[in-house]
Amino acid sequence: MTASDAALAGNPLLTPWTTPFGLPPFESIAPEHYRPAFDHALAEQQTQIGAIAESTEAPTFANTIEALERSGRTLKTVGGVFFNLAGSHTNDALQAIEREMAPVLAKHRNSIFMNEALYRRVAALYEKRESLGLDPEQMRVLDRYHTIFVRAGAKLGPEEKKRLAAITERLASLGTQFSQNVLADEKSYQLVLDGEADLEGLPSFLREAAAQAAEERGLKGKHVITLSRSSIEPFLQFSKHRDLREQAFKAWAARGDNGNATDNKAIIAETAALRAERAKLLGYETFADFKLSDTMAKTPDNVMKLLKDVWAPARARAQQERNDLQAQAQSIGDNIAIEPWDWRYYADQVRMARHNLDEATIKPYFQLDRIIEASFETAHRLFGLSFQELKDFPKYHPDIRAWQVMDAEGRHVGTFIGDYFARSSKRSGAWMSAFRSQERLTGDIRPIIVNVMNFAKGGAGEPSLLSFDDARTLFHEFGHGLHGLLSNVTYPLLAGTAVSTDFVELPSQLYEHWLSQPDILRRYATHYRTGEPIPEELLERLMAARNFNQGFATVEYLASAFVDLELHRRRDLSNLDASAFEAETLEKIGMPREIIMRHRTPHFTHVFSGDGYSSGYYSYLWSEVLDADAFTAFEETGDAFNRDMADKLKRFIYSAGNLRDPAEAYTAFRGRLPTADALLAKRGLVAAGADA
Repeated sequence: MTASDAALAGNPLLTPWTTPFGLPPFESIAPEHYRPAFDHALAEQQTQIGAIAESTEAPTFANTIEALERSGRTLKTVGGVFFNLAGSHTNDALQAIEREMAPVLAKHRNSIFMNEALYRRVAALYEKRESLGLDPEQMRVLDRYHTIFVRAGAKLGPEEKKRLAAITERLASLGTQFSQNVLADEKSYQLVLDGEADLEGLPSFLREAAAQAAEERGLKGKHVITLSRSSIEPFLQFSKHRDLREQAFKAWAARGDNGNATDNKAIIAETAALRAERAKLLGYETFADFKLSDTMAKTPDNVMKLLKDVWAPARARAQQERNDLQAQAQSIGDNIAIEPWDWRYYADQVRMARHNLDEATIKPYFQLDRIIEASFETAHRLFGLSFQELKDFPKYHPDIRAWQVMDAEGRHVGTFIGDYFARSSKRSGAWMSAFRSQERLTGDIRPIIVNVMNFAKGGAGEPSLLSFDDARTLFHEFGHGLHGLLSNVTYPLLAGTAVSTDFVELPSQLYEHWLSQPDILRRYATHYRTGEPIPEELLERLMAARNFNQGFATVEYLASAFVDLELHRRRDLSNLDASAFEAETLEKIGMPREIIMRHRTPHFTHVFSGDGYSSGYYSYLWSEVLDADAFTAFEETGDAFNRDMADKLKRFIYSAGNLRDPAEAYTAFRGRLPTADALLAKRGLVAAGADA
């Protein structure tokens, strides 16, 4: 055995895992294990692909499509561990590997999906698919593989393939750098609050979180506001110091836009130009046309119509809200014009006046542990699932938790990991991912699903308290988690959340509705000191205030969706100035001066840290049309946990992966496709004929 063989033999990423439920042996994995494991896994899949492509046997579903599906298992395992940690618990060594591997992995993918001999075998099967005797799932897998090959450039000539390969490799590097730049800006910023005067207006939960953040940064005895949403948003809501609010807000808005080494504007310009070139090589007029052709929406015009239909009433509502905030400021003697850093501060006062409801009153009833239990109880009542917490399991960070998930008969469904707290080694936001996806092709493979959040950790001996929005985020991500856990397919390509971006948000956004069910809140919204359930009158006020500030929330989201779509449907991308383009687009739609985009372009990781949501940020709204209509189906029965509806929901949505076209899947559940009416009602927006 050579030294290299010995190193591979001792590499924990490449040896069988004897851990509970096959969890990765996190404590045994060091940064130096990743590159050798990647190299081994890449070479292994290249050998497997070569054997398929060069086979002298006539192509069959088994020797071509199933063989493709079986290939690359080691690479999936290694990549599953690495990329989850690169997002949730990174360091300089992992970031260096991430930059190094991005173009390597893109090149590897190109070598598969641009392989002419391999494509010929797939195309031959696709041409005679009706005569192959395939079942519906096999037919779907063949159709999806053919689509993937064509969209990856398999039908292009040699020179076009070469150029497209260079583009995708470069885009992979740019996306990685974009994401790392945003994380660097978030990690480096801290607003130090020194003394009681700086803390004026801040409630105890925020003071405790800020003290904890300061201690983590070696500033014991002080308080620090970070650019994590769980820190900055409540600070903007409560701080009485307008100058400090402005300072923190501008830092938040300027992530990736500081004219320094982590500035992302040049990356945006190059990314947009390369995406447009890629689309043209593949026969599309714009990148938006290319990207949307394989989604439920199909065309940019369909997306634009939905955005505009909701924009008019949302903007009108936001302008009414702005007037209310201005009046509130004047009423307490603040002779100012409302600015973006003022909105949350005065909105909290207006909400208090209108609904007698403020965050400091609500938060004590929303303990993280109890809301986790509420999300599990909802899954139990809808889908018969139960959750048993694991006490002894491998961890990549001391704070993570894990549960075994079982069905109504006590059978193992999968493993769920929760990683809930903000830290400097974690990128911002909240997401679901998989260390392992469900499938039956290579055995009864059960999923390992993770939810990652950025909640503020409670002080020593204190529970972590959530805002109602935080609690909704937890339910949202657990909805994604259930989409992965309940997956019930044979082929890996179709498993779990492997659906189009404008359908993938349906299970997550739909799940949010159950948080607002009074019987869930009565049972799980309990005071962290007394254990008393949330008072009925407070619950009524909370429900009555659900659509408060909805104009603001809808406008900040829609603005981001407009900018994303307009950028990617633009034909001339030479000399793109990202900031100027953003400003022009916002002016064109009539963006209120007092609100900024939810994600400004220089830190819009959904769109620029990879292709995931590029031209696709509209997906949350598209899926919201579906989720609002889908929950109405439950309401029409008079029971939010109706057994028949829950069974259909599980069969056609949560467990079905990508077995069907999204429109077909939704129709199988609901009996018809939805309209936007339920969405406008859900958000409390009435259609406006003209802007107010």
